[in-house]
Amino acid sequence: MDAEAESAAANQECSGSSGGEGVKSTENGNKEEQREKGETTTKKEDVGGRVDPEFFCCLLQPANADSDPYYAGIRRLLLYRKAESGCVRRLDWRCNGKGYIHYRNYIRRPRNWEKSQVPSLLSTPGNSSGRWFRSSSSFSQLYDMESLSSSRDVPSFNPSSARRTSVSSGGSDINHPRERQPEPGYSFVGMHCIFDHSKAAVTVLKFGKRSSDLLAYGASDGTLTVCTVSQSPSVLKQLNGHSKDVTDFDFSSNNQYIASSSMDKTVRVWELSKGTCIRVIYGVSQQLCIRFHPVNNNFLSVGNVNREITVFNFSTGRIIAKTVLKNEVTSMDHDHTGRLIFCGDQQGCIYSIGMDSRTGALSRSHRYRSSSKSKSPVTTVQYRSFSLLARGPVLLTCTQDGNLSFFRVALERKGYLTLHCSLKLAPRVHSMRASFCPLLSLEQGEYIVAGSEDSNVYFYDLTKPNNPCVNKLQGHQFPVIGVAWNYGENLLASSDLHGVVIVWKRAKTG
Repeated sequence: MDAEAESAAANQECSGSSGGEGVKSTENGNKEEQREKGETTTKKEDVGGRVDPEFFCCLLQPANADSDPYYAGIRRLLLYRKAESGCVRRLDWRCNGKGYIHYRNYIRRPRNWEKSQVPSLLSTPGNSSGRWFRSSSSFSQLYDMESLSSSRDVPSFNPSSARRTSVSSGGSDINHPRERQPEPGYSFVGMHCIFDHSKAAVTVLKFGKRSSDLLAYGASDGTLTVCTVSQSPSVLKQLNGHSKDVTDFDFSSNNQYIASSSMDKTVRVWELSKGTCIRVIYGVSQQLCIRFHPVNNNFLSVGNVNREITVFNFSTGRIIAKTVLKNEVTSMDHDHTGRLIFCGDQQGCIYSIGMDSRTGALSRSHRYRSSSKSKSPVTTVQYRSFSLLARGPVLLTCTQDGNLSFFRVALERKGYLTLHCSLKLAPRVHSMRASFCPLLSLEQGEYIVAGSEDSNVYFYDLTKPNNPCVNKLQGHQFPVIGVAWNYGENLLASSDLHGVVIVWKRAKTG
């Protein structure tokens, strides 16, 4: 192949003009990477020895009679150089030890790809094996070439540099004609690692308490997976015992134990060092949410379909206290003192319940009823001890119909809630969760991250309801259900309906 043909092939490949080219086999992907390396080497040699023919053609590009004589040639030259630089950067892209071509094929796989593939062994990030398949059909390019960048440590895909669009004030997650500048505090350098061995939807995921590299997630097939996301991401333990969906789980304060709730009507306590279940608490109804007491880890609070909030003794499994609400308890969280439990129910109501840290006794105090006519289950209740916007403790709630609510919490009035602001998003079919984002500065607003049905992870500013979206991450192929930050707030984990967990690495600020 002469130099002119090589240059033309590289220009066509890097500019993405062929759309979904080369999606026949995994071997073609490897050949594509090797061909890019060979072409890049040839181009470097051409620069040192003789003039690149493509470069020369760009300079001699003829202009129209009614146009700037320099415009056509300069524009073609810039586009050529842009595509060439993107091709060079793409050669260094790595995630789970795989290159860009493999990951592009991976996210292009058809929705029924598992039925057309031979079952393979479970794979974990960090090793050389992984389920990277080239799809049998052609999909459009998901990302532009300028979305690829190289970091000094682990070169990775950079969705934050792609085009960001806002959501409409009507609450949908679709593109809006107006755009906001991306928030620098929530830009990401790429994907840190991917866990794709789960064969069912990952319904809930969390990082360990005061831990930046311990991650666990529960799936709809009843499995709990504990991973490390350190320099060599890998699966530490696979906890099997639940026969139905894992609805929620929580780490103990020292991350030595995990307590999980499930649709199989049981609560299980796991010892992480051994990977074994040390206690099973049987109930009469489906268990939907669970939390360790933040001060006294001997108390375990559980909400269920039978409208009950039950406090168990962690050591013995016996019931200490119980209170009954008006509807199913779908989500809960403690305040930082452990004196209050905030609960959400099936009809969108939020409860503040007092709790004695020594005896575990419960006492109902306040209930906040939504003014919305449509009653929807509360999927997220998250407490934060301080907010820059409210200048005090706050509570975030998310309902399945897409309502994000931000409350002031009056601790001196036993957890009385005052609605500060809210945001209406597109209604969700699945029970998707939301989370507070890390605090930035005294001048910034209040930011929330949440999954979406369109397979993206969105960042919202609650203080700007007319144009709230400040960033979005693209990488999932299926609806994103769960999101969670680590303790160091430099990693964000997201899970989707197909069992894929992506850990995103946040860009360093300042």
